[in-house]
Amino acid sequence: MGLYEAVIEARDFIWQATPLRPQVALVLGSGLQFLEEKVEEAVELPYHKIPHFKVSGVSGHSGKMLIGRWAGVPVMLLCGRIHIYEGHTPQEACHGVRTAIACGAHTVILTNAAGGLSPSIMPGNILMLKDHLNLQGTNVLTGPEEPRFGPRFMDMTDLYTAELRGRVKAWAKENQFPLFEGVYAGLLGPSYETKAEIRMLRTLGADTVGMSTVQEAIAARQFGAKVLGFSIITNLAAGVSPAHLSHEEVKETALAAQPRIERLFTGIIPLLQPKTQ
Repeated sequence: MGLYEAVIEARDFIWQATPLRPQVALVLGSGLQFLEEKVEEAVELPYHKIPHFKVSGVSGHSGKMLIGRWAGVPVMLLCGRIHIYEGHTPQEACHGVRTAIACGAHTVILTNAAGGLSPSIMPGNILMLKDHLNLQGTNVLTGPEEPRFGPRFMDMTDLYTAELRGRVKAWAKENQFPLFEGVYAGLLGPSYETKAEIRMLRTLGADTVGMSTVQEAIAARQFGAKVLGFSIITNLAAGVSPAHLSHEEVKETALAAQPRIERLFTGIIPLLQPKTQ
């Protein structure tokens, strides 16, 4: 079965499970599963029951889809993601966001737990992505061409949609919400970066680093969705802080940042509706 046909089969399964058509899809990174509670009137679909979905083996990814309403907006939450470092292909890792768009989502919000590359961006801070560096050594658009997803040679100039970022920044300023903006470096993982690699990333202009997001952003943009990305800074990267890095620290810092994270998404999701003429 082709990639597009697999997405349509998953879409049809989801459409049979609920009449609600999501407008916004939110992919939850490590430690953000507490946001599942924000979805009202939710229909819950475990990944292992949805055609062609795979379950992550990484702690902090619950492995299910929720479809319901958040702040009155029809949403789909992808509660956890699979990663290339688990042995999956980029196409498999992007099946979820492509399915979300096929189900009706016009906007995809990607979240991740990330390491901060600057002492001025501390653990617990939230950084909105304005661009990224794909350093994973692969690209989801490789392989046989599938024009039904969009152009193969996709323009990435406005990958993280500037118009939506403007709305989010205006909301943050009006509500005195501390929000950083910067460049995300997506590496393969699963090992954390060396001190030399962190120096390289800072030289290249990265502000935060993680092991996800970049492939999903490319796939979502190709398939016609608007894209927002947010890094929850869960640790300072190697060499920025003398502390040792661990996945438990990532989850603990995300836990401490819960009120800020919840406030941000509850505030901005209603702003993502298409403007009427």
